[in-house]
Amino acid sequence: MLRPRRIGFAGSLALALVLSVQPSIAQITTNPYRAIYGWEKLPAGRKLGVLAGIYMDPDGKHLWMLSRCEGDGNACLNSKVDPVLKFDLNGNLVKSFGASLFNWPHGFFVDHEGNVWVTEGAPAGEARGAEGHKAGKGHQVFKFSPEGKVLMTLGQAGVPGDDQTHFNGPSHVFVAPNGEIWVTDGHRGGNNRLVKFAKDGKYIMQVGGGVKSATMEKGLFNDPHHIAMDSQGRLFISDRGNNRIQIFDQQGKHLAVWTQFGRPSSIAIDKQDRIYVVDGTSASPRPLVDANPNGSTRSGNPGVNNPGYESGIRIGDARTGWITEFIPEMPLTTTNGRWGGVNMEFIGLDNDGNIYAGEVQAQRLVKWVRTRK
Repeated sequence: MLRPRRIGFAGSLALALVLSVQPSIAQITTNPYRAIYGWEKLPAGRKLGVLAGIYMDPDGKHLWMLSRCEGDGNACLNSKVDPVLKFDLNGNLVKSFGASLFNWPHGFFVDHEGNVWVTEGAPAGEARGAEGHKAGKGHQVFKFSPEGKVLMTLGQAGVPGDDQTHFNGPSHVFVAPNGEIWVTDGHRGGNNRLVKFAKDGKYIMQVGGGVKSATMEKGLFNDPHHIAMDSQGRLFISDRGNNRIQIFDQQGKHLAVWTQFGRPSSIAIDKQDRIYVVDGTSASPRPLVDANPNGSTRSGNPGVNNPGYESGIRIGDARTGWITEFIPEMPLTTTNGRWGGVNMEFIGLDNDGNIYAGEVQAQRLVKWVRTRK
């Protein structure tokens, strides 16, 4: 079995030289996907905003997305638009709900029964959640019916904590096929733990915990950001603050650490156990200049996060950890000719193998369609 290896901007060259039996560097790094922009069709005047989640409906005919809601604010507290959106596969909006329910929705999931789950991802002290916390919102996980009816809530609205009934900015939620609920709690500055609940919301166990528990120790976390599961039932946690994926079984036993997928924000695994990992915050070979919709910019040092890796989507085998393809981040060009920030963060798949990626800074959705094998 091939051991997982790190493939980044420079690492893939060394890999091709050492392993002559593997595909050439051109085959490994050439992007086999084509980008399609403007797939989504929204009502006149409605902007997509920051996407915070993309999942296929169990019917195989629709995609659900979470928008944080629209405009420059990157929040939903004072917005009148629905953040939960349902599209058909032609990009037509067929349903929406959730207006006025959230402040800073972050985690998103659609379970095997078609229920929709949303988390409030701003921890205590996070500027993006402060206004909502004052209004009594935040620190919760919501379960909705496909029609938008609230079926369950976990956590106490507006009240942070790290015990069995409270969260501190839960970043993501995942429901296993047996109905058990997994929550990464929380977003950066949050509790740095993975929490398991029964299908009725009863607390079962946790791994890690506490605001001050951020660590690189194996089996613990720093900004656990997303959850996915493979066909074996293994949990893949994007331990973003530590630039790695950690793998656990469903009893919380630590199985592996993978660093070859860069600085993972979100993970998708298809039925063939192909793994798709979004990394929008690693170092890039270009200067980092963020072009915000309001026209402001800020320059940054591209070596701050995870040097040696390029931002983009890494695709590989969830069984072996072997990376086979890479989609580089496609920066915007601003009106003054400078590169603009994109920051891929959330990813979804349809049953035809197309990839849907949400870009935070660009506030856009990109559909990636495979053009060759």
